[in-house]
Amino acid sequence: MQLRGNWNYPTAVRFGAKRIVELPDAVRAAGMSNPLVVTDPTVAALPMTGAATALLEASGIPFKLFSDIRPNPIDTNITVGVAAFKAGRHDGVVAFGGGSALDAGKLIAFMAGQARPIWDFEDLGDWWTRANAETIAPVVAVPTTAGTGSEVGRAGVVTNHVTHTKKIIFHPGMMPKAAICDPELTMGMPPAITAGTGMDAFSHCLEAYCGDFYHPLADGIAIEGMRLVKENLALAVEDGSNLEARAHMMSAALMGATAFQKALGGIHALSHPVGSLHDTHHGMTNAVFAPYVLMFNRRAVEGKIKRLAAYLGLKPSFRAFMDWLLALRAEIGVPHTLAGLNVGEEKIEQIVEMAPKDPTAGGNPVPFDRRAARTVFKRALEGRL
Repeated sequence: MQLRGNWNYPTAVRFGAKRIVELPDAVRAAGMSNPLVVTDPTVAALPMTGAATALLEASGIPFKLFSDIRPNPIDTNITVGVAAFKAGRHDGVVAFGGGSALDAGKLIAFMAGQARPIWDFEDLGDWWTRANAETIAPVVAVPTTAGTGSEVGRAGVVTNHVTHTKKIIFHPGMMPKAAICDPELTMGMPPAITAGTGMDAFSHCLEAYCGDFYHPLADGIAIEGMRLVKENLALAVEDGSNLEARAHMMSAALMGATAFQKALGGIHALSHPVGSLHDTHHGMTNAVFAPYVLMFNRRAVEGKIKRLAAYLGLKPSFRAFMDWLLALRAEIGVPHTLAGLNVGEEKIEQIVEMAPKDPTAGGNPVPFDRRAARTVFKRALEGRL
């Protein structure tokens, strides 16, 4: 292992209850005077969205609302969003909502100034250098879930509607200028969404920690993020009004997205094609795959997991960590097999073909080829650890 790396840590974060009132100030500080507010149809209809946009209105900041986004955004959502951005002569984006809205908002702000197609900026090699960095519009991100951490990320996930393949579009300039992380905005999440988004944050931390690259900064953030999940996710699922648990989970989401600049792995490499082909919830799909991928990687990560278990207050063994993970999944309602997500074997060949090509596969500590993808997928179908 080479002890070297290029590290980057994220955007300015305004964290705490009631910080949403600072939205107009954050918008102006980012250099915007006419933002496009990007969200999804469900969040657009919620009172908190009206309250947030009312803050802009009261501060004399004109805006338009764009919400034509699917739960797993597709490229045409971004195309329509860019058209709305240009038609309204907007000078930035307020991305408001869950991971899908945040990713879409960032991608709209990015693509509004580009002449090349979106697929030319996939997270492969140095493809990001193809972009015109000077035309990337600023973004202020306001998460309403605690999972993806997209509010501090430099990429967005979007599905090619023709090939049904999820792609990661990356550029350092996509990082939001500011994130307003107000845990009160997550209070309305139902238990299933709380569980799924929370396990998304956990999966980010776990895969970052297990990745076989030298990045001790990310490792430290990842293990503390997993401690916050261990101590707070079940509480947040059980009692959605528990503001302290909600706040800690929002921190865990930030930490997961900060840490995974080190690596992701087989969990995401399988979750992306399953999500694109079956339209499953990303975080819940990660949650189903997590123990199967962890067991597949055991020979490469057992020492790390023993140290992690000790930090989490468990017996310092791989088995103790696995038992805790399985118990948490059961407690918060994560299905043990893919059947719980209505995913069967009918598209296995497509999934096995797509998973090793996903950019996240390269971060898995054990080579994640077609054989590996098939092995883990079938175990997740059958419930065999």
